Amino acid sequence: MTFASRQDALDIQNEMPWAERDRPGSLYQMLRTTVDAFPDRPAISYQLMSGASDPAQTMTWQQFHEQVCRAANLFRSLKINEGDVVALIMPNTLETAVATIGAAIAGIVNPINPLLEPEQIAAILRETDARVVVTLRAFPKTDIAQKTAEAVRHAPRVHTVLEVDLNRYLTPPKSWIVPLIRPKNPGNHHADVKCFTRELAAQSITLKFDDPGTDRVAAYFHTGGTTGMPKVAQHRYAGMVYNGWLGHRLLFTEQDSVMCPLPLFHVFACHVILMAMIKSGAHVVFPTPAGYRGEGVFDNFWKLCERWKTTFVITVPTAVSALMQRKVDADVSSVKNAFSGSAPMPLELFKRFESATGMTVIEGYGLTEATCLVSCNPPEGSKKVGSVGVPFPYTDVRIYKTDASGAPVECAIDEVGEICISNPGVYAGNTYTEAAKNADLYHHDTYLRTGDLGRVDADGYLWITGRAKDLIIRGGHNIDPADIEEALMAHHDVAMAGAIGQPDAHSGELPCAYVELVEGATATAEELLEHCKVHVHERAAVPRHVEVLDELPKTAVGKVFKPDLRKRAITRIYDAALAEAGLEARVSEVIDSKKRGLVARLERTGNVDEAQVGHVLGQFTRPWEWADAAQDEAA
Repeated sequence: MTFASRQDALDIQNEMPWAERDRPGSLYQMLRTTVDAFPDRPAISYQLMSGASDPAQTMTWQQFHEQVCRAANLFRSLKINEGDVVALIMPNTLETAVATIGAAIAGIVNPINPLLEPEQIAAILRETDARVVVTLRAFPKTDIAQKTAEAVRHAPRVHTVLEVDLNRYLTPPKSWIVPLIRPKNPGNHHADVKCFTRELAAQSITLKFDDPGTDRVAAYFHTGGTTGMPKVAQHRYAGMVYNGWLGHRLLFTEQDSVMCPLPLFHVFACHVILMAMIKSGAHVVFPTPAGYRGEGVFDNFWKLCERWKTTFVITVPTAVSALMQRKVDADVSSVKNAFSGSAPMPLELFKRFESATGMTVIEGYGLTEATCLVSCNPPEGSKKVGSVGVPFPYTDVRIYKTDASGAPVECAIDEVGEICISNPGVYAGNTYTEAAKNADLYHHDTYLRTGDLGRVDADGYLWITGRAKDLIIRGGHNIDPADIEEALMAHHDVAMAGAIGQPDAHSGELPCAYVELVEGATATAEELLEHCKVHVHERAAVPRHVEVLDELPKTAVGKVFKPDLRKRAITRIYDAALAEAGLEARVSEVIDSKKRGLVARLERTGNVDEAQVGHVLGQFTRPWEWADAAQDEAA
């Protein structure tokens, strides 16, 4: 059922080759098998509001299958065939899950983050050549309908927009009030607009076309919220089934109840959780359209776990940080594990969460380009906090560096290089929809180059030490620093700019920027920050801190040398945290360790409570050590 070590994962793998396993050939086959086994067990529950006694709706596996068939038939009636795209610009709802699976069975589903700006959404619609869009009907307190209408206006190939009305989840008197205060439904585009619920009801509850059960591309997921043309990853049934199989074999049974306040437009909720539910027959609960971002979700979270008899909590470090600011005010004894991804969890936060809840935290690693799952800390074995655990069965992780000729050379144990992956979720040679973006993306035509730097220790545990890519990861959300730098460079006083992620106890990283001014310029950090608020198109990418330097650190060829900027940011943030806590210690230097990445070295400036220092700095993911006790591992 589960595994406790790298050897256990290898033993599962050695039972037989992946190609010889009795596994579904398609998503529909995987769903059909579970429906036959557990037709009346709960599949998906959803509540619009976050209260533990607020109305909720549940579909059994039989009911979910019927709705998925209706959706797949509907999309086929709208001329969606195997190579055609249905885009979803949706928060979490029952319809989101139904449309996701229905679209992947009929054609290719393309979930899009509704928090993106309209121009970003439009770029994705054009990149994927989407023909049908499923989105919300205009509703109070959300602008998704308005954003979608503007995006569709700039995506001429979209011919139909199907709208979901959240009012159906409300009861009187609230359901009576919404029509009176509902924003005007936008219609400033060329596509036909139809009611998703009404169109669904007109379809058959059985699939009206053949599902051949063969592998093909069935999903497109964009890799983050960057402006301009996004990278869009292609996912095959093989990878989706693999993620579902891993969840069933190692984590879930039909008896489990999984609390998942993460968005279905992200691979974590869609591929890691929803696919595992479909394969295992477990029950998943999605609270509120916005999940963890939903009103009252954090305040009511423990009571929601008690209500749904949750056995697994799906989370990310930023959510854990927020939950630890609330008392555990309900019976959560049914919860066995918390599965955490998207970013490393700080050691202090890890310990506090396990102590406060009695849960076991399972940290994992995955990425959109690999259809997600790569590794996790063994649920029943040794957990090396700070690592991302051991590779899953049938996942081959290699650490490569390149020699003088540019050829890949495999690293030794504990030697840092680029993390490269081969598994059933890697679509070698075709990771991205745009062929040019697949150039130089693989070693030996097999191993996907992740852009993450890391090492594998003697026990087979994978450690991430940095990123070859410069992406800033804010609470699991990817931010391209080039967007910030380009906005700053547009200011007439700025000669050069460098954007990085500064440590943050809640989000892991927040964007910050350092600038060098043209000679004689007088722009202040405050003025440049206001400039960013106007010219950085993505709200999450607006830097939290802007600093003007006499000169930016540069490489021999004149590029901004970002490691020095990261060291400066770590020093500033850690010193501020120590000062705020009244601790007599400061960062003396930040070194670049071969095994641990950037490490802050501390010196005492007086009598200091070392345990309290550990508590304060343990909230951040970047490691630290005392300078007088450190062994020099500097690169």
